[in-house]
Amino acid sequence: MLVDSHCHLDRLKLGERSLDTAIAEAGQRDVSHMLCISISDKNVADVLAIAQRFPQIYASVGVHPLDIEDGAMARERLMALTKAEKVVAVGETGLDYYYSKEAKTLQQESFAMHLEVGAETGLPIVVHTRDARADTIALIKAHGNVESAGVLHCFTEDVDMAQAAMDLGYYISLSGIVTFKNAEALREVARYVPLDRLLVETDSPYLAPVPYRGKSNEPKYVREVAEFVAQHKGVSFETLARQTTENFFTLFNRAQPVDAKEA
Repeated sequence: MLVDSHCHLDRLKLGERSLDTAIAEAGQRDVSHMLCISISDKNVADVLAIAQRFPQIYASVGVHPLDIEDGAMARERLMALTKAEKVVAVGETGLDYYYSKEAKTLQQESFAMHLEVGAETGLPIVVHTRDARADTIALIKAHGNVESAGVLHCFTEDVDMAQAAMDLGYYISLSGIVTFKNAEALREVARYVPLDRLLVETDSPYLAPVPYRGKSNEPKYVREVAEFVAQHKGVSFETLARQTTENFFTLFNRAQPVDAKEA
């Protein structure tokens, strides 16, 4: 049993195939649960609708740092969304200075607000961070809550950043990037992070793992990520799948696993 801990099901590029088909194909590869991620107030309704339609899919609510300029979310609005059915996390939020240095202040204000809402509601935070290591950790320390903590998703930073996040109660989630030829530093992170602090994800439709790199990503490919990480950690695929699934339900403790027959 595997969990795709971060995917954008409303953005999958399916051609003539349906979302039902894509989810069924993931299930055939032992991907039993998924977390569908909100990135703005514009897509949150679609995310919630998908989660409510499929028993094995959960939702997050929040605004991605690169979507803030299209409209920051008010605290009251975010608080209300956290009460919606199937919502198990706040985010995707965080900081991205690589693509948007000019919006630093706006990003920091939004991230702090998301962290505070997470702390108030007890929901974990789904964090995006790029070229913002020091500020990410500083804001988590200032506004977050170790008891609810969260995950640094699609992790691309170094071992020191991973350890700093884990010291604050955070999990580390690895995507298909770990399979890329030039990602040896990330493979070092994969070897370093303890199994009980690790998640796997696709971030689909982006960042398909080898051997599908360059193609549109889907939740079914989280199996390639898990198999690759297991190999580099020197454990069986079954061990890694079982532990990362347990980690998911420990962190996102509003999520309740469903039997495959219900899905």
